[in-house]
Amino acid sequence: MTNPYRTLFTAPGSKGFALAGLLARLPLPMTGIGIITMLAQLRGSYALAGAVSAAFVLTYALLSPQISRLVDRLGQGRVLPVTTAISVIGLLLLLVSAWWQAPYWTLFIGALLAGFMPSMSAMIRARWTAIYREQPSLQTAYALETVLDEVTFIAGPPLSVGLCVILFPQAGPLAAALLLMLGVSALVVQRETEPPIEVQGATTEDSGTVIRLVSVRLLVLLMMAMGVIVGTVDIVSVAFAEQRGQPAAASLVLSVYAIGSCLAGLLFGALKLQTPLHRLLLLGGLATSITTLPLLLVGSIPALAVAVLIAGLFFAPTMIVAMSLVERLVPEHRLTEGMTWLLAGLNVGVALGAAVSGQVVDEGGVRAGFFVAICAGALVLLMAFWGHQHLRSHDLLTPHVA
Repeated sequence: MTNPYRTLFTAPGSKGFALAGLLARLPLPMTGIGIITMLAQLRGSYALAGAVSAAFVLTYALLSPQISRLVDRLGQGRVLPVTTAISVIGLLLLLVSAWWQAPYWTLFIGALLAGFMPSMSAMIRARWTAIYREQPSLQTAYALETVLDEVTFIAGPPLSVGLCVILFPQAGPLAAALLLMLGVSALVVQRETEPPIEVQGATTEDSGTVIRLVSVRLLVLLMMAMGVIVGTVDIVSVAFAEQRGQPAAASLVLSVYAIGSCLAGLLFGALKLQTPLHRLLLLGGLATSITTLPLLLVGSIPALAVAVLIAGLFFAPTMIVAMSLVERLVPEHRLTEGMTWLLAGLNVGVALGAAVSGQVVDEGGVRAGFFVAICAGALVLLMAFWGHQHLRSHDLLTPHVA
């Protein structure tokens, strides 16, 4: 049987842009935690560190769809170098301000500028789409990208924290800036795989944003709810491990969560399902909500590891379906923007889940924190059902078959 993932890379230039994209997407998960670690060491305030990091995350979530919209109009080669330069300047301002004990407002200015970081995951998915549009291999490509997103969110934070602690406080954000420059530079020089300007809409007169589409808004809300689950699992796992006197076990538990999602995503991407996408969305939402329920039964670290493994099994497949839906629902020249809205919704959800669950754990204990994930799972099911009802009339939602 042919390996569908090996087949992906028979396309000329695919290995090059995939590797560049892997490097360029690492800075996103490295930056937020790197800011916190750096400022906690240099300024001694977790409140300040969290606020500056939140400013970066929220700015990124708001600006990345707008940057992707520009990319759809002007092309990756013209937009990415400019936005990357602004983001790197912001990161460097953060480093200098933290080192020289500059006023607090300079830290926030740096975080806002750093938020100009482009959504590299969407850029790479756009390149895969230009190659495999309306082919079964496109779902496999989306699955690979979802898994690589998971890998970067596994490897990025510990890498950033380790650099800050072992070398010097600014090492994590500095490494993120260097990787961003290196990855984006390596990507934009690969012009042969860049989605053509005419496909990206440079000549279109339609200037409206895709977030105006009801279907896109539903999918963004779905991704936000899924992000809340992720953020909650992160915080509650750490709190549970500390409560049990085994704080180091939290990293193992979170790795199990991500590994389960990665394996499920790889398997799903290798399948050639003929089930309509709106039905897969509903099934994914149902499974995601149900698999949060074992969290209520957790009584030990091994039980927590099993529960989060189960909770992560349907995350990647549901995200792959959502990306496939966007590819069918938005105009070709707005694809990068459409995918970026979903990724932005996910990031906002993660931040919101971490904030809410942290407050709940402080006030009601660890077990109360698990209910945040349960409620988010119910919201995922609601959004999936709503999306199913709205989308099932679209004939284009049947997956492509060979």
